Amino acid sequence: MNRYLSNKKAIALFLLPALLIYSVVIIYPVLQTVYRSFFNWDGLSTATWNGISNYRDLLEDPLLITSLRNGLIFALVLAVFQIGLGTVLALACADPRIKGRKLLKTSYFIPVVLSVTVVCQLWIAMYDPANGLINRLFNLLHIPYQQNWLTSPTVSIIAIAFVNAWQFMGYQFSLLYAGVKSIPEQYMEAATIDGCSKWMAHRKVTIPLMKETYKFCLIVAITSGIGAFVQMLIMTSGGPGTSNYTLTYMIYRYAFMESNYGYACAVSVVLVALSLLATMIINKTFDRNEA
Repeated sequence: MNRYLSNKKAIALFLLPALLIYSVVIIYPVLQTVYRSFFNWDGLSTATWNGISNYRDLLEDPLLITSLRNGLIFALVLAVFQIGLGTVLALACADPRIKGRKLLKTSYFIPVVLSVTVVCQLWIAMYDPANGLINRLFNLLHIPYQQNWLTSPTVSIIAIAFVNAWQFMGYQFSLLYAGVKSIPEQYMEAATIDGCSKWMAHRKVTIPLMKETYKFCLIVAITSGIGAFVQMLIMTSGGPGTSNYTLTYMIYRYAFMESNYGYACAVSVVLVALSLLATMIINKTFDRNEA
């Protein structure tokens, strides 16, 4: 018993420095954000108590619905593109019959290490309606579809989400590939002996055994979509109008363009709450399916 207590004290002492740093760097700023969300504050003068007025005003703010809708579209594009295509690529790269797999595995991760600014400028040029590669490619393939990709209020959010999905698909691909490789070969051999085709074996064996990997990838995609910001700022400055606003862009606008830090803190609290809620729903959904 004494030895057990002694071990607990030793573990607590080892954890104490990390907990202190975590409290100062993570917990304290979060609590300050929640506290400041109840004030009317411009960031310089003395803050005045505002009660729940910031949250009440936020519920009536038309930008809230626009930002939530854009965040949802962004998250869905990330989830479909990164997880769907990432799974196909991971299965292909795990197949020993595919030649050049090492080169493919490396090439998928190259966009991740590029600067976000460089990637955005590259895709701005590619999305150019007159001289961009995308519209020219459609012309070359005789596809009668020309689009103002970044100036259309309905298409631009999808176009920007695609850029984010393209750049960071390497992360999701790495996780999915690791998940595929962690499945014992015997399982696939048993499925093949039972008469399953390659696709059927993946559908019945590989994908069900990767539930935990899919759960994590989906959480990353959804929370990334809700909090997307940089691509909107660089590629369209949130426009045209407010069609590319997300919750994070709202925070940027109210905090740094309008110096309304109390209101921006209220938006931040909503952003964190939505991210936690989305994570809980995904966890509950996956856990229920496993039961």
